Amino acid sequence: MTDRSPATVHWAEPGDAAAVADHIARVVSAPGHKRIAFTGGSTPIKVLALLKDRPLDWSSVTIALTDDRCVPDDHPASNFGKIHAALGTSGAQFERLEEGASVAPFDLVWLGMGEDGHVASLFPEMKAHMRPGPAVIATTPIPLPPEAPFDRLTLNAAALKATAEIILVVTGASKKALLERALAGDDRYPVTEFLRGFGPPVTIYWSE
Repeated sequence: MTDRSPATVHWAEPGDAAAVADHIARVVSAPGHKRIAFTGGSTPIKVLALLKDRPLDWSSVTIALTDDRCVPDDHPASNFGKIHAALGTSGAQFERLEEGASVAPFDLVWLGMGEDGHVASLFPEMKAHMRPGPAVIATTPIPLPPEAPFDRLTLNAAALKATAEIILVVTGASKKALLERALAGDDRYPVTEFLRGFGPPVTIYWSE
């Protein structure tokens, strides 16, 4: 799992939550132990709801987060709290984000994207404690978004790329237009690094 080859990008068809659920199920069902990094927000909870009745062996999976807000687990803004509530009794193992920790490679990294093109908590403008190699870093978006005015912990770009594959799950026409600009080479957006830089293959799941 290296990032020494140019990323290839594929638009999934269909690109809805059910298709994402099928992708996650394929990874979970593969032989051996798997490591999956989940994005935050509401989309993973919707996808996990579609998977709850499938006979998947979550005990063969270690779940990490691509990023989280620096809040307690029971805070409404906690990504860890939401994912753990959905899968805490599944038998899956959970790997918390710890600032400065090195990160082992993944089998799948699931990314979302903001309206400004940020992925995980890598923003166009931010304060960040940069670290070499795949690692967890501390970031603070500039400006702080009013809906989530918190410092963050996030996997850095090297950790996000240390994976067999990436899925990028987005909704809405404006985000599709932004992705098309990024794919055309607009490097103002953090997502461009994953679509046009060196790294693992990326499958885009887009729906309205």
